[in-house]
Amino acid sequence: MEIIPAIDIIDGKCVRLTQGDYAQKKVYNEDPLEVAKMFEGAGLSRLHLVDLDGAKAKRIINHKVLERIASRTGLHIDFGGGLKSGEDLRIAFESGARQITGGTVAVKDRPLFLHWLEVYGPGRIILGADVRDKRIAVSGWQEQSELELIPFLAGYAGEGVTHVICTDVSKDGLLQGPALDLYKEIRDAFPDLRLIASGGIASMDDLHRLRDAGCFGAILGKAIYEGKVTLKELAGMQ
Repeated sequence: MEIIPAIDIIDGKCVRLTQGDYAQKKVYNEDPLEVAKMFEGAGLSRLHLVDLDGAKAKRIINHKVLERIASRTGLHIDFGGGLKSGEDLRIAFESGARQITGGTVAVKDRPLFLHWLEVYGPGRIILGADVRDKRIAVSGWQEQSELELIPFLAGYAGEGVTHVICTDVSKDGLLQGPALDLYKEIRDAFPDLRLIASGGIASMDDLHRLRDAGCFGAILGKAIYEGKVTLKELAGMQ
């Protein structure tokens, strides 16, 4: 299973929110590059980089942070947050993203998301499925859609999507464990999808359970920053 540390960016700084609430922000480091180099130095190879300013502004904002990290580390970066146009994608890829995550755009502009899949290929476009009560949340989790998770995934699996990041918003940032039952349900329905779990991971046991459930990858942030797991332990799982 791929271990994918997360860096969330607000005002160019490495932060974490709780359940997507911008009012519950904690700054962990003024320099995201320093954090990225720490991950790489520990033997991790991937990074989930989220532009929270971009998610709120609905356009890419922190591409300079992406560019710094991509040019000064060898990390495989998937980048998300506020990507709503072809121009946003162009900037993200030119700034060094290896993959991008599209969530809100997949809900609100399906033809554009399908166009991205066609132009860039499914290996570079990750479907973001952020969930609250099994319905899709969008716009940095500030809006709740009426779309239910399984039909939403089915609609894109049939169009060639291969990678999905699923975050249970109710679990995110609480360090109370991931939504294992939800991920098992997704794996049962779509065994060929590369499912990346996100939200609530608090221990190595959580990661072992996600691996045993068949997840392709697991994203974690707060558990690292709060010392619940060590980078050495994480590197040892890869």
